[in-house]
Amino acid sequence: MKFKNVTIKELFWLVLSVITMGFCLSFLNKTSFGTDPCTTFNLGISKLLGLSLGNWQAIFNCILFLFVFLFGRDQIGWGTLANMFLVGYSFDFFSWINGMILPNDFFEPMLNRILITIPILGLFIIAVAIYIAIQQGISPYDAIPNMIDKKLTNIPFKLVRMGWDISVTILGVLLGEKIGLITIVMAFTLGPAISFAEKHIVAKLIRT
Repeated sequence: MKFKNVTIKELFWLVLSVITMGFCLSFLNKTSFGTDPCTTFNLGISKLLGLSLGNWQAIFNCILFLFVFLFGRDQIGWGTLANMFLVGYSFDFFSWINGMILPNDFFEPMLNRILITIPILGLFIIAVAIYIAIQQGISPYDAIPNMIDKKLTNIPFKLVRMGWDISVTILGVLLGEKIGLITIVMAFTLGPAISFAEKHIVAKLIRT
């Protein structure tokens, strides 16, 4: 497990990154361009069960956590716990705020949706890269491809991550959740994009 000493700086970036993910997803969900594979899957189930995304994602993460605890305990840390609960409930909170502040028809014009999607998507990828780069543990969802990658040493991580994200996206579609361009783009590029952001952006923020 990675419940090691954490600096104030690391803790700040850790909490900020997972809250930022929820913030970004609350906007991406409104653009009709889709969300990341994991959220697509969880939105599909949460709607079927009549639960908020935060409540269902907490349940889903706890289920995955048991599997990771048994077979990938080295992936667990403070970042795991933060991601398990803060992303989903941040999504619920910012969705509520957006509904109160923004006009009902704000997301209808295509131009508005495009102008929101581009920076929000970039911010989301950077936020994911930050919480991974801190190395204080990762979410159960993200731990699964890491565990697979350790077993399949001859396959690059980005391909393992792509396969995992694509599989989860398909499950989301089967559950009735609609996907969009962003869902497809993330399913194929999230792994490589995270690797790039972690190497070229995140290191400067956290390690300096």
